[in-house]
Amino acid sequence: MPTQNYLGNPLLKAAHVPVEYDKKTLNEYMICAKNPIHFARNYVKIVHVDRGLVDFDLYDYQEEMVNTFHNNRFVICKMPRQTGKSTTIVSYLLHFALFNEQSNIAILANKGSTAREILDRLKTAYENLPQWLQQGVVVWNRGNIELENGSKVMAASTSSSAVRGSSFNIIFMDEFAHIDPPGLAEQFFTSVYPTISSGKTTKVFIVSTPKGLNMFYKMWIDAEEGRSDYVPIDVHWSQVPGRDEVWKEETIRNTSEQQFAQEYECEFIGSTNTLISAAKLRTMAYKSPIQIKGFLDMYEDVKSTHSYVCIVDTARGRGQDYSAFSIIDISKFPYIQVAKYRDPNISPMLFPSAIENVCRYYNKAYILVETNDIGGQVADILHHEIMYEHIFQSSVMGRSGQTLGAGFGKGAQLGVRTTKEVKRKGCSTLKDLIETDKLLIHDLDTITELTTFVAKGQSYEADEGYHDDLVTTLFLFGWLVNQKYFTEITDLDLREKLYAEQLIEAEANLIPFGFINDGLESYEPKTTRMGNQEWIIEREFTFEDNF
Repeated sequence: MPTQNYLGNPLLKAAHVPVEYDKKTLNEYMICAKNPIHFARNYVKIVHVDRGLVDFDLYDYQEEMVNTFHNNRFVICKMPRQTGKSTTIVSYLLHFALFNEQSNIAILANKGSTAREILDRLKTAYENLPQWLQQGVVVWNRGNIELENGSKVMAASTSSSAVRGSSFNIIFMDEFAHIDPPGLAEQFFTSVYPTISSGKTTKVFIVSTPKGLNMFYKMWIDAEEGRSDYVPIDVHWSQVPGRDEVWKEETIRNTSEQQFAQEYECEFIGSTNTLISAAKLRTMAYKSPIQIKGFLDMYEDVKSTHSYVCIVDTARGRGQDYSAFSIIDISKFPYIQVAKYRDPNISPMLFPSAIENVCRYYNKAYILVETNDIGGQVADILHHEIMYEHIFQSSVMGRSGQTLGAGFGKGAQLGVRTTKEVKRKGCSTLKDLIETDKLLIHDLDTITELTTFVAKGQSYEADEGYHDDLVTTLFLFGWLVNQKYFTEITDLDLREKLYAEQLIEAEANLIPFGFINDGLESYEPKTTRMGNQEWIIEREFTFEDNF
C-alpha cells in the first residue's frame, strides 16, 4: 500500500494515493472545477495579519480579478499596496494547477525572495485543502512544486533568463513596475514573450503598484487606450473595506503625501523636485511612433514647408549612456518633437552618419551638437568630412557667455559646450516651454526622462540609476531658442514661408469674377518676387477723368 502522506507531512497527499468520492463530494468537486470563485471562497485559506489562518472572503474587486483572469488571456492590474492582490492571484493559480492537467505556471517577481513568498502562500493554501481536492505531490521544495496531474508551479525573479527555453500556460508577474535596474523589464519581456506566444491559450497576468513612467506605465496606457490585448483592472484604495478619509490622513501622517500618492493613489509620477512640475508631467500623454527605424522613432513625417532643428548629445558607445538626438519642428508654435534617436552602443565615428541621414530627410534640418567630451568629434565629422551645411556654431562673448552665431566671429566653434550658464538658461526656458504648451513632447522615453530629471544642488540631472540624454537635447533646445541669431534665421524663414502659404491659400479662395472694360479705367498688377516665383499681391486701379 502506498504511503498516504508526502514525506510524512500529514497535510499533503502523496502521489498515486486513491481517493473515494461519494455523490455529494464528486458534485462539489465538479462545481469547484468550473467556478474558481466558489473554490476560493469555500476552500482557500489565507493567513490574516491579525487573525491567523482564516477563510478567503473575497472583496468585490477580488471577485472581478478572478473572473477576469479566468475569462481572458492577458490582464494587467494597477493596484495599491496591501489590497490582497497576491492572495487573489494565488487562489486562481492554485485552481488552475489543480483542474488543468500538464499545466506549467511561472510566478515571477522583481525579487526572487518575493516570488518564493508568493509560492509559500500557494503552498499554505494547498496544505489546507481537503485531500479530495488535492492532487498527489511529486515535488515540493523552496522554488517549485509538481503535482501528480503533471502541473508545475515555479517561482523566480524577473531576470532575462528566468524562463528562457521553457513554455508556460500562465506567467504571473508581480510588482512589474519595480524591476531594477531600469531597462531590465524590457530585456525580460523580450526574452519571455516567445514563451507566451508559443500557445493560443497562454495567459499573462501583470500586477503592480506604479513606479514612474517605465514599461509598466507603457503597457498600462496601451491597455487603457485599446492599443494592446491586455484587459486593465484599476483598483482604488477606497474599495478596500475599512479604508476611508480618516485612514488616508493617518497613513499620510505616518508616511508622506508623495508616498501615499504613489503607493495608494497609484500615480505614476514618483520623483520629487523635478524640473517640470508633477502636475504637468501627469498630463503629458505619449503617442505611438508612426514609424520605427532601428533606434529612430518618428512621430510626424516631414512637411515640405516646415523647418526643423536637430539637437545632439553624444555618448561613448559603451552601453552606459545613450547617444541621442531630438528633431524639433520650429516652423510655428507650439514647437513639436517630431522624432527622436537613442542608441547606447553606436560609435561616435558612426553617429554623424545617422544624424546626417535623418536631418537631410527633415528638410536639411539645422544641427546643434553638444561638444562636451566626445561631442566635438561628432561635430567635426559632420562639418569637415560629411560637409553638412547647416551646423550651428557658437562664440564666447565675454560676460555674455556663449552665443549662437554664423561662425565668422573670433573664437567661433562648432556646436555648444554645456556650461553651468548654458544649462541654467536652457532648463529655465525648457520648463516654460513645456508647462505653457509651447513645446509638445510625445515620445515615451523623453517623458520618462523628464519624470526623473530632478534638482541636485544648484542644478538638475538624472535621478540615481536613470538617464537624461534626451532631456539634454531639450534643455539645449531651450538655450537655443533664446539666441538672437536663431530668432533671426527662423523668423525670416517663417515669414517667407507663411507669407507664401497665405498667398497661395488666398488665391485658391478667390471667387472668379470678370471685368468690363469700358475705356474709363485701367489697372496695373502689383507684384513681388519670392525665390524663383513672382506673386501678384494686389491689383491697383486708376480711374481716368474724361469730363
